[in-house]
Amino acid sequence: MRLEGSLQLVLLLALTSTATGLNIPIEVEQPPTIITHTSGPIIALHFDNTITIRCKARGNPPPEYRWTKDGEDFVPPYIPTEHTDGTFMLHKEHLVSFLGKYRCYASNKLGTAMTEEIELRVPGDPKFPKELNFPILVMEGEPITLECNPPEGVAPRQIYWMSIGLQHIEQDERVSMGTDGNLYFSNALPKDSRLDYCCFAAFSTIRTIVQKTAMAVLVKSLKPGNESADSSNATQAPPVRIPGLLLPSGVQTEKVLLKGENLQLECIPQGYPTPTITWMKMGDKLPVRTQLNNFGKLLFISSVDESDGGKYMCKAQNSAGETVHYFDVIVEDLPKWDTEPPQSQVAVIGTDVHIKCSVSGKPSPDITWRRNGELFRDDPGSSRRVLDDTVLLHNARAVDSAVYQCEASNIHGSVLANINIMVMNIAPRILTMDFQEYAVVLGGDIVMNCNVFSSPPPTISWVKDETLETVEGERFLAVSESLQIISAEKNDSGKYVCVASNKEGKSSVTAVLDVKDPTKIVHPPQDVDIISGTTAQLMCQAEFDKSLRGTFEVVWRKDSEEIPLSSEENSRYFVDDGMLQIMSVNLSDQGIYTCIARTSLDEDHATALLTVLDIPDAPTDVVVSELDSPRNVRLFWIPGSDHNSSVTEFIVEYEESQWEPGRWKELQKVPGNQATAELALQGHLNYQFRVYAVNVVGPGPPSEPIEGYKTPPAAPDRNPENIKIQGHLPHQMDISWEPLLPIEHNGPGLEYKVSYRELDVEDVWREHLVKRHSFAVRNTSTFVPYEIKIQSRNSHGWGPDPKIVTGYSGEDVPTAAPRDIAVEVINTTVLRVSWTPAPPATVRGHLGGYDVHWLRKRSLLEPDKILDDRRSLSFPGKRTHAIVPGLEPFSEYRLTVNVFNKKGNGPNSDPVTFNTPEGVPEQVPILTASNAKKDSILLVWGPPRETNGILTGYLLQHHLINETTLEVVDSQETNITGADTTQWHLQGLEEGSLYRFHLRACTRAGCGPPLAQESSTPGTTARDGNWLVSEAVNASRSFHVIDGLKPGTVYTVRLMAKRLLDNASIFEDVIQTRVKAASGQRSNFSTQGWFIGTMCAVALLTLVVLMACFVRRNRGGKYAGTPPPTQRQDMFFMEKVKAKEDLHPDAESQGENDDTFCEYSDSEEKKPLKGSSLRSLTGDDALGDSISRDSMVDYADGGGEFSEDGSFIGEYAGRTHRGSASEPSGPRPVTA
Repeated sequence: MRLEGSLQLVLLLALTSTATGLNIPIEVEQPPTIITHTSGPIIALHFDNTITIRCKARGNPPPEYRWTKDGEDFVPPYIPTEHTDGTFMLHKEHLVSFLGKYRCYASNKLGTAMTEEIELRVPGDPKFPKELNFPILVMEGEPITLECNPPEGVAPRQIYWMSIGLQHIEQDERVSMGTDGNLYFSNALPKDSRLDYCCFAAFSTIRTIVQKTAMAVLVKSLKPGNESADSSNATQAPPVRIPGLLLPSGVQTEKVLLKGENLQLECIPQGYPTPTITWMKMGDKLPVRTQLNNFGKLLFISSVDESDGGKYMCKAQNSAGETVHYFDVIVEDLPKWDTEPPQSQVAVIGTDVHIKCSVSGKPSPDITWRRNGELFRDDPGSSRRVLDDTVLLHNARAVDSAVYQCEASNIHGSVLANINIMVMNIAPRILTMDFQEYAVVLGGDIVMNCNVFSSPPPTISWVKDETLETVEGERFLAVSESLQIISAEKNDSGKYVCVASNKEGKSSVTAVLDVKDPTKIVHPPQDVDIISGTTAQLMCQAEFDKSLRGTFEVVWRKDSEEIPLSSEENSRYFVDDGMLQIMSVNLSDQGIYTCIARTSLDEDHATALLTVLDIPDAPTDVVVSELDSPRNVRLFWIPGSDHNSSVTEFIVEYEESQWEPGRWKELQKVPGNQATAELALQGHLNYQFRVYAVNVVGPGPPSEPIEGYKTPPAAPDRNPENIKIQGHLPHQMDISWEPLLPIEHNGPGLEYKVSYRELDVEDVWREHLVKRHSFAVRNTSTFVPYEIKIQSRNSHGWGPDPKIVTGYSGEDVPTAAPRDIAVEVINTTVLRVSWTPAPPATVRGHLGGYDVHWLRKRSLLEPDKILDDRRSLSFPGKRTHAIVPGLEPFSEYRLTVNVFNKKGNGPNSDPVTFNTPEGVPEQVPILTASNAKKDSILLVWGPPRETNGILTGYLLQHHLINETTLEVVDSQETNITGADTTQWHLQGLEEGSLYRFHLRACTRAGCGPPLAQESSTPGTTARDGNWLVSEAVNASRSFHVIDGLKPGTVYTVRLMAKRLLDNASIFEDVIQTRVKAASGQRSNFSTQGWFIGTMCAVALLTLVVLMACFVRRNRGGKYAGTPPPTQRQDMFFMEKVKAKEDLHPDAESQGENDDTFCEYSDSEEKKPLKGSSLRSLTGDDALGDSISRDSMVDYADGGGEFSEDGSFIGEYAGRTHRGSASEPSGPRPVTA
């Protein structure tokens, strides 16, 4: 049938298919097939305890086994019980009796298979025969042959010629060993005489060495006059001998060897002088593989083929003549199959069967045919014919089924093939497992198998199980019995059915295909530069089909070699979540890293280059050469590897052996692109130099030091520097300097010449030679200028001309004060002071500056109180004025000025007295708003602690605030002229409005900073959509009553923090007021009219009692009459307390003990006042700090006390912010 658009597959079983290729199900009856057997020859070694000869076959029925030995039936002596095949064993004790060639036959009712012959060899122990060797006597110049005749044994065999003392016999062109093991002497010399020539044969496989009996050689020397003597010192050269060949003999040798063997042709000459050997191939060149060994005497060609055959010639030649020998090299071959052995076949009854045995070899092999192990000859009268290398079964029948053997052999060996011929008709039997599962990644290729056994051959078709339609399309290909899908797609997943049929029947099998997502690296590793010694990280993250999770793995390779990943502590490689970490990177880690993400189906890979940056290698070949003088040299070097980071600079170091041997110091830096340096050296030193390179990673190792370089002595190159002239004593000048470094001496005997003279007074220098680096000039005038110079010298001369420096002799304290002190008051706290400097001569030293001292004598507010507040400031340098800050306003001061130098301060100037003007007052400490009514509010405050002048009154500003936008709607200002006023009743306010109050204290100089407070006037009824603010919630209660609500109205109730701008809601809910209750219905107790009236009466009564207490206190004892100014604070405090009590009319806000009625507790439970702790409208935190806190606890920190006269002790102590608000348990309906 033809394949046109569909995948209908016809299976044609070729005649050459193998038995294993047929894959005949074991359920089908079939002749035996040899599946394993021992190959020969078998060499039994003496340490082998047993020899096992194996033979195993498969067939149905199971085969039976028999053996032949040397063509005769053989019954194995021992068959192991664990073996059910033809395997048998031979024990060591009787191996020799089992030498021979074995063949295994496996038979069942359908035929017999056989193996090639298996030869068993049992080599004996190798040994030399015992023999008596007589000494060999030869004349000088004659040839010698010492025969070894080594015994046969297990290969390989090595031959050695040594002495009894196991010293190798020296071999050369004259003396050498042949491939036969004999030792050949081309001509004898007297030195060849010895008694212990021994031949050794070594067999490494059996670890055996045997030795031949020693042989003696005696060479007779020739005396002058051709007389022989056994020994004489007077010898002459042997006579010249024409070359001959000790090996091989004759003129021509035929050499036959197998293809693939090694060719060895040997010519060992004799003659004097020792002949030389040359080789050639007649009519051709020697093969390129030719080797000449054993001093040119052995021609060796490995693995010969037909082209190496031909005629070769060796020529032995010396001064006396030459001789030649010819080798006829013939390359033959073992029998071998031309392509492959003949294959088993399944044939349809009635067809012709051809079995061809195509074999080659040299000489041409003879072919023997067998049927079931028996010779099979040609019978012209039958349908079975044997035609040389072919067997023809015409019109084959079932009885022709058998195992046919073809054996081809020549003199070198044989080959055997068992061919199973099965003539039958059978319905298709599918060998592939049903519901075999296949997986392929998207876009990949997949082959689904459908192996079928049948006769005649079946027709095969594939259909998709879901559609039952024949699979077709350009992506679906028929490959033998299988279906191949190219570039698989997701919709290719599913079940496929293979249907095989012939005239005997049909069969089918299902294959399941799953197309999976491909593996893909989504985050490949990136090229990275890493510093040696750090940790490198390479990321590799991949996506893969989740069903393949069990087989997914990430493998890393470096330069194509897999990186070993280990959990051991000493491993430097770790992989975690796709990241490869290389610990302590070194240069060997540099390379190309490949990440391979793979599953059982596919893989993806990505590469990255890891470049390791390391310190540069040490420079090499450092050379020094002189320039214009021995102390000016040039250094050359060859840079080492920079290890992927360019060299930024080279550092030249030196070490000298005189002053600091072993210590290397930096001499010069050179740019990284330069490999030379010019060096200026010091004299009288023995230098060593080395160089190291530096890159961004760090400094590299230094080069090897070059040999010592010695510089001649010379005068010093420089004079001392950093000369210091100091006057520690008034009549002494101390001179010191930085001495020359030891290496700068340039020679022995270093000294310093110190020269000095008084500036502009003396012309002659006074000089002193010193070896130390300091000198003191005594009996000088105080602070007189001098010129000084210091020059270095050694035993080889003076240094350069020194530079002149100027200094002064010793200092003393100043003797005069500044004059004409004047002050200019700039403002209340700052003044400018000026003076006339003291005469320079009286300073008696380097001017350090001026000290300004001032004393605050008294405050003009309290002129009778004497103060002693002293302060001072220093102003360095030469100056005539200074600015003095930090003064107190409205005060009297006294001021003086003095000059100072390094030795101390001079006398103070005459004092100057001055006053500072008035300033503005400080902020008032407290401001409260209370008694809020519909159109008025009472403001109470305390005077400022520091008025900084005479208090004239207060400036009060109040601002109307829009509660929705928090913007100022209207502002008004009130001047309060009474300095003693501490409260103000502000009227004319709008009902139900929020106000902000600013209060400033004023003097004649102006008003101070404001203190802010916020409060609201109460309203009557709520307007729809507008927020109303209730009275302050009593923090001691767990409820709060809101009056004036409309019945049947929805309200949003919000409990807020005390500060308006905090915008923090503690509680919020929506409630609806009830409609007035019907008659007889009970209302909430707390909302009954009589209850509210009673509570109001109690509050009014409490207020009256409190007022009585205040009146009683004010009238009794020292409180009667108008209080003096010192008691204003007390009055202020009492008014505060009254205002506070007005805001707490309920009984819970007062003490319940009768003994304390009309007394004020100083306990911790002081209640916060209404409107306290409100922030500014602008939300400015800084301004918020100035807002008044009503509670007295804020000033007393809870620990304040009343004094005997009622004043508050520690009233302005540190503030504590307190307060609490309890959240209601929940909103309740209210009745209006």
